[in-house]
Amino acid sequence: MSGTEVNLNEMLMIRREKLKALIENGKNPYLVEKFDYTHHSVEIKENFDELEEKTVAVAGRIMSRRGHGKVSFIDIQDSEGRIQIFARFDNLGEEAYNDLSYLDLGDIIGVRGEVFKTKAGEISVRASEITLLTKSLQILPEKWHGLKDTDIRYRQRYVDLIVNPEVKQTFILRSKIIKAVREFLDNRGFLEVETPILTPVAGGANARPFETHHNTLDMDMNLRIANELYLKRLIVGGFEKVYEMGKMFRNEGMDTRHNPEFTNIELYQAYVDYEEMMRLTEDLFAYVAEKTLGSKVITYQGKEIDLTPPWRRLDMAEAVKLYAGVDFSTINTDEEAIKVAKEKGIEIKPGMTRGHILSEMFEEFCEEHLVQPTFVTGHPVEVSPLAKRNPDDPRITNRFEAFINTWELANAFSELNDPIDQRERFEEQLRQKETGDDEAHPMDTDFINAIEVGLPPTGGLGIGIDRMIMLLTNQPSIRDVLLFPTMKPIEE
Repeated sequence: MSGTEVNLNEMLMIRREKLKALIENGKNPYLVEKFDYTHHSVEIKENFDELEEKTVAVAGRIMSRRGHGKVSFIDIQDSEGRIQIFARFDNLGEEAYNDLSYLDLGDIIGVRGEVFKTKAGEISVRASEITLLTKSLQILPEKWHGLKDTDIRYRQRYVDLIVNPEVKQTFILRSKIIKAVREFLDNRGFLEVETPILTPVAGGANARPFETHHNTLDMDMNLRIANELYLKRLIVGGFEKVYEMGKMFRNEGMDTRHNPEFTNIELYQAYVDYEEMMRLTEDLFAYVAEKTLGSKVITYQGKEIDLTPPWRRLDMAEAVKLYAGVDFSTINTDEEAIKVAKEKGIEIKPGMTRGHILSEMFEEFCEEHLVQPTFVTGHPVEVSPLAKRNPDDPRITNRFEAFINTWELANAFSELNDPIDQRERFEEQLRQKETGDDEAHPMDTDFINAIEVGLPPTGGLGIGIDRMIMLLTNQPSIRDVLLFPTMKPIEE
């Protein structure tokens, strides 16, 4: 065991000994049930002229302390900021002042006293009473001027929030962004709804689900990968504008933009097409940015991004021609596409068609160029099992993906409402699953039945909320905008 570990264990033991002594003296802090504070730190500082020499009550966590003789200075941190506590023997009395020796960094205290300004000009509270509310038995990492190890920060977010106050601001802004998204849609007449998270069929996207089993019904179930098919059922049922924001779950890889559990929003509007979804998307992003940041022009990791509508429109085949030098207007067969793909170093998988290869080439050669907001259209039908075919070219669909900072942030269709075509596409997806594509879309016979009842022409849109928040809060990883990201357990 290193000297550092020995010292750490000794400090932890000292804290427990202090707690033991407090309990023996009838001052067990864990028996305190409440503390009626009157003000937060920021409120006192902003209203000093009104509060000077007035009695206040504050509560917070001890972040630093210093002093000598019969005077001590204690900085406490509450939910809004920090304020200095001025503790003097003459004001507290001998017993209460001596009890300060039981206090450590990280302890939570309640303080009553008068607001004043020190000779150094710092607004403070002159304590007349200090109550220990919670004894901290762990040690905050103040020696290292904050918690910098990202792995520990994500695992112990509660410590991260204490010692890195700017992290709290990210999550406050996250809440404001989500509120602004809801506000935008509510103002446009959309109804927020809730659909099942636990489902018998994991549909609405091409992704691998988390699987579980319901004991009472003795049936296998899945955590939802999307909420699309249930929301479309509501359009069938007569609602015209619906949305749901909530958690989705995909049993896939993890990186700076992917977490197995993530927040997504999907919305559907009857009697409109994907062009209307484009307008809604660009208006939504612009509204949320201006509402929460005060501007439609944002800076992400040093890059200036202008969210002002209208955004650029770019056909997928045109993008591949522009960035990869391959003209798909001259490629009409699967064999021709496979030949070109091999020349470009694209991995050929069983069952790949011209449409699959066009999509693969776009991902490989084009996405990295899409920094400013761009709507990409012309997706092949093979990778769009729920979108309407383009009437002028049935090989592609009326679909778009919205890219910002090279990321896909939104996906939308003119929704497929032809039940015969939908069944055929599901059957093709099943064939792809048989060839080894474990992310192919499953058959959902009840959904087929629903659109046989009749789905009106409908525009649908999905937005990755966590990625949107990453962009607007200037955070490099999805883990920086999730309070408790998924982490591999530490081996004991």
